[in-house]
Amino acid sequence: MKSKTLTRALMGTALTTLMALPAAADIRFWTTEEQPERLERQQQLAADFEAQSGIAVEVIPVTESDLGTRATAAFAAGDLPDVIYHTLQYSLPWVEAGILDAEMATEVIENLGPDTFAPGALEFAATEDGYAAVPVDGWTQMILYRKDLFEENGLEPPTTYAAVTAAIEALHNPPEMFGFVAATKVDENFMSQVLEHVFLANGASPVGSDGFTGFDEAATVEVLEFYKTLAEASPPGELYWDQSRTLYFAGDAAMIIWSPFILDELAGLRDSAPPTINDDPTSTELASKTGIVTSFAGPSNPDGAAWADVRYFGITADADFDEAQAFVEFSMSDGYTQTLSIAPEGKFPVRRGTQDNPEEFIEAWAELPVGVDRKAPLAELYDPAMIDEIVAGLDTAQRWGIADGQLALASKIVNSQVINRVVRQYIDGEIEASAAVQQMNDELANIE
Repeated sequence: MKSKTLTRALMGTALTTLMALPAAADIRFWTTEEQPERLERQQQLAADFEAQSGIAVEVIPVTESDLGTRATAAFAAGDLPDVIYHTLQYSLPWVEAGILDAEMATEVIENLGPDTFAPGALEFAATEDGYAAVPVDGWTQMILYRKDLFEENGLEPPTTYAAVTAAIEALHNPPEMFGFVAATKVDENFMSQVLEHVFLANGASPVGSDGFTGFDEAATVEVLEFYKTLAEASPPGELYWDQSRTLYFAGDAAMIIWSPFILDELAGLRDSAPPTINDDPTSTELASKTGIVTSFAGPSNPDGAAWADVRYFGITADADFDEAQAFVEFSMSDGYTQTLSIAPEGKFPVRRGTQDNPEEFIEAWAELPVGVDRKAPLAELYDPAMIDEIVAGLDTAQRWGIADGQLALASKIVNSQVINRVVRQYIDGEIEASAAVQQMNDELANIE
């Protein structure tokens, strides 16, 4: 009797436990946006999708630095999630490795309309037969400049090497005003990003379709000479993002290169990094006096280029394809404004709108609040022309190696910091320009 009672008790306990457990998700979604506030917004997006579709999504945070290792291990174990939000360097290699299903991603893009996406973001993920993954959001590096001073001095916006040089000649007047704040701290990734932007602007790349090609001497000498002009118009010392922002916020620099994550700070919305151009740390004065350029050009590349970072939704080879596709399509259509709202200042809309309303998502994104201690939409802080320029950078978005299928090699070249070191030797007068090109090519040739 006791045995039967115990058995019934155990069965009852087990049933109660099972009833208390949440229902298993239909699909799993890995995201590198793991900060609590951003994670909460993604969970709300998943809940809204489930309410519309009946498909439950488990949102699983993954630290970005661990993403490659975890994906490889999950693939080996046959335990991949259905969808992965990932950085651009994984898209093509993961298709080649069998982790992502390019056919599924291509179907999503075709359903949504390829012409509704920023061309540069699609190009990054292009394969022979379609696209490795679905572009979600991105950002472009920017030249921020004192629009008011440019207008007062009759200067053209800094869209070319020549225009930047002309502005330096007119505005550089230290210590009251530095013409530029160049990145010169060799061991900072900030210098690597700024330099790649400047090299891309002049069409100079160390890689091609067959791998390492070395820098073209003529175009690279132009890059070096231009960067030396920037450095000579900068304060002395080891300069990186901190000094760039501090000097510009104080009104002591005419131009800097920075990411869009500066836009809320520039408008006085973050107490930890306030503009100091006047006595009011919440003032939008500096924002109103600032212009931006996302794509600029050197003499050997008149079409110019913008350095960009783009993120993607990858549908994995282990996915429940129909449900994964439905989730990605929702996140890029009815839920796209929510997707961008996770961090609007760094998530430019790579899908501009719909067939019926080509500007729908740009307009919605511009109204999303940005900031930390105070919030306001970008459309209230910056004029429409500036919003257009921010978004347009993704049309000409580039990175070394993307078009040639050599992003992995290009990344190793950047991470080696050889370019940073040799450029610094050149701007310090330790080496001539042609010798600097030769030294970079010699050292980079050994990277595999």
